[in-house]
Amino acid sequence: MRALITGVTGFAGSHLADYLLAEQPRVEVFGTYRWRSRTENIEHIMDRIQLVEADLRDYTSIHSTLAEVRPDFIFHLAAQSFVPSSWRSPADTLSTNIEGQTHIFEAIRALELDPVIQIACSSEEYGLVHPDETPIKETNPLRPLSPYVVSKVAQDLLAYQYHQSYGLRAIRTRGFNHTGPRRGEVFVTSNFASQLARIEAGQREPKIKVGNLDAVRDFTDVRDMVRAYWLAVTKATPGEVYNIASGKGITIRELLDRLIALCSVPVEVETDPARLRPSDVAVLVGDNSKFVQATGWQPEIPFDQTLADTLDFWRAKVAREA
Repeated sequence: MRALITGVTGFAGSHLADYLLAEQPRVEVFGTYRWRSRTENIEHIMDRIQLVEADLRDYTSIHSTLAEVRPDFIFHLAAQSFVPSSWRSPADTLSTNIEGQTHIFEAIRALELDPVIQIACSSEEYGLVHPDETPIKETNPLRPLSPYVVSKVAQDLLAYQYHQSYGLRAIRTRGFNHTGPRRGEVFVTSNFASQLARIEAGQREPKIKVGNLDAVRDFTDVRDMVRAYWLAVTKATPGEVYNIASGKGITIRELLDRLIALCSVPVEVETDPARLRPSDVAVLVGDNSKFVQATGWQPEIPFDQTLADTLDFWRAKVAREA
């Protein structure tokens, strides 16, 4: 069997490739990348996966890629996924995420392929969540609060529409926050961990800069998340949407406190106005019961281990860069 991971050089994509190589030996792993992609996340497996240069925004490129690979499974993870960037470049975010997925779907139809397609949607789609709506079920209204999230809602609905209209075997997973080693520095857990690692190394003053610490999020280790992606394409029902979440909420403040407790030096906390968003989602805690019933999945990695592994990753990275 052949699996194609769009964005294999990224955070979740590289961990998914790790999982497939370790746990699914019958699956041949292919991954898309762009010529300017950074490949440090997959350097340890470069000799065991097949990379295909492709650009989601170019239909010809995607058509050629799918004609070459002819995958049994597609994990569509590539996207412009940084929320603040979507405020600065909303049109680019919308075109990259919506047109890119449309190109994949249209190429599948043109080539008469029949893969199972996992669309990595986002819990951020729920947006403005009222207090009586948690934990959030898949039936909750979608009230997006950023251009990025509007693009994810469109991807979500496109997958539903192409399944209904053309029978594409698309499965939508609304992943709640997932984190761990290799997460980009712009994302909250990695940003805190990278600051702490540089403070420990004496590269910056013992003061960590933060944004909104009151938001409540539902975190899952990325290694549990990618295992869920595999279960989605092998056990879930095409056309359906599933929350992937731990079902437990934690404030960003508590997350920060736990990371600081792992730090070897005292640290002060300072709010940076530049890190505050024009609008933010107050609470995102998911109900995972539909996905658990369909697949038997349960998160296995404790969050404290996730935080420790993330901090150790950044300690090693800072040491290498020194």
